[in-house]
Amino acid sequence: MILHPARRTTAPIRPSRIALFALILLAGSVGSRAAAQDVLPSDSAAAVQQHEAAVEAHSSAGVVQEAEHHEAPPVFLTLPFVVLLLMIATGPLFYEYHWHHHYPKWAVGLGLVTAAYYYFAMHTTYPIVHAMTEYLSFIALLAALFIASGGIVIRVNSKGTPLANSVLLFVGAVISNVIGTTGASMLLIQPFMRLNQGRIKAYHIIFFIFVISNVGGALTPVGDPPLFLGFLRGVPFFWTLAHVWYVWLPTVLVLIAVFYVFDMRNRDECATELKEGVSRVRVSGVKNFFWLAAVVVSVFIDPNVFGWVPTLHVGETHLPFGIREIIMFSICFLAYRFASQEALEANDFNFAPIKEVAWLFVGIFLTMQPALELIREFANANAETLTVSMFYWGTGALSGVLDNAPTYVSFLSAAMGKFGMDVNVVADVTNFSVPAVGAPEFLQAISIASVFFGAMTYIGNGPNFMVKAIAEASGVDCPSFAGYLVRYSLPILLPTYFLVWVIMYSGWIP
Repeated sequence: MILHPARRTTAPIRPSRIALFALILLAGSVGSRAAAQDVLPSDSAAAVQQHEAAVEAHSSAGVVQEAEHHEAPPVFLTLPFVVLLLMIATGPLFYEYHWHHHYPKWAVGLGLVTAAYYYFAMHTTYPIVHAMTEYLSFIALLAALFIASGGIVIRVNSKGTPLANSVLLFVGAVISNVIGTTGASMLLIQPFMRLNQGRIKAYHIIFFIFVISNVGGALTPVGDPPLFLGFLRGVPFFWTLAHVWYVWLPTVLVLIAVFYVFDMRNRDECATELKEGVSRVRVSGVKNFFWLAAVVVSVFIDPNVFGWVPTLHVGETHLPFGIREIIMFSICFLAYRFASQEALEANDFNFAPIKEVAWLFVGIFLTMQPALELIREFANANAETLTVSMFYWGTGALSGVLDNAPTYVSFLSAAMGKFGMDVNVVADVTNFSVPAVGAPEFLQAISIASVFFGAMTYIGNGPNFMVKAIAEASGVDCPSFAGYLVRYSLPILLPTYFLVWVIMYSGWIP
């Protein structure tokens, strides 16, 4: 490992930035950034010694395997991905019948075009196997959380008011860090819609996606897949909580404040009837919380976390799934088999939303591989010239249209390469998060951008499309892919994220 004590790029924490956040975003005082930083000795060797135990703990879990090296794919191989994105955006608008009946064929077909080029023209199977490995982990987690939460009914004996809705959004943002953005989204979307029966509008679903399905989960590795990948590679578990909360809190509050303004203008009467003598919150299907907890625990059953977890190798063949995925798929079956039928009926539970996500994302995971490889090549080749602002905007822009987990890893790899460190070495990743040794402001920018910008489009994060599908199945008229982007994410999210950049990374604030 290469240490460079002279290049400590982490600037001292300036309370003025936090004060500005509080003033502009109406978030109250969020304290000094110094309280969130690790207190480390200035000497680099001492800093390494202080973190030696944490490094050894991560190292004992095993080093993440380095990707196979092969030539970069041609630029035209990104065309299947572009075509699939265009069809997702235009299909429901211009050829709805054809799209709804044939989208699985288009998604799988375009994915197979990409896979065929890798196999026959580039003579490599690594990107295909890699895509399928990540896809199976992705769909196993989403399906398990979707089915487990489908057997839980939360009834709120209250009317949907701007204040009640805002409180639910904030509580959901907090919960997202405990059971993940997917788990929180599946658990709360039905109660949120029932709470607003008779006055539910598209903006309710959009802000639910903004706050609970994305931004809310930025505080722990459980919250969002990119952060979990960082944890597997060596980022300490509580690092994001310590270094992101003072950005997370005002961002969540400003989004909820904007939602509150929208909701105040909604004059429709809530059709929800209050019941006398009934508690404010009632929960049915409580036993399914056991399955939710089992899903969260199984997330950590990984050879890179615990060395005793076996990898599934058959000779020289590495299966594209592991013990974790087997457990999650088993939970899918068991959670549905033993769920309360009354709870399932109350939630109007069916498999249509998860089927739509499964078909579309198998195509997305396959077709996006060339784009990710080209981005990785560019970032690594130009790492020396890339600033923290470029990493923030680059990670964010691509997390909105590519899966944010591999985007996070690609930019983290480039950022670490800029400072002579290797993303595939656990000790390097751990030290990269330490102010005296690494460059934690780069890690912070990449972490925030990968999670926050996942809300920019329906495909930026797995729960987005699922929440949309559930809402549409319940009769809510959600905007199209383009409508979501033009009417909501660009005019609302982009200015908010721009403000985060101005305060945190632009250097304009003294």
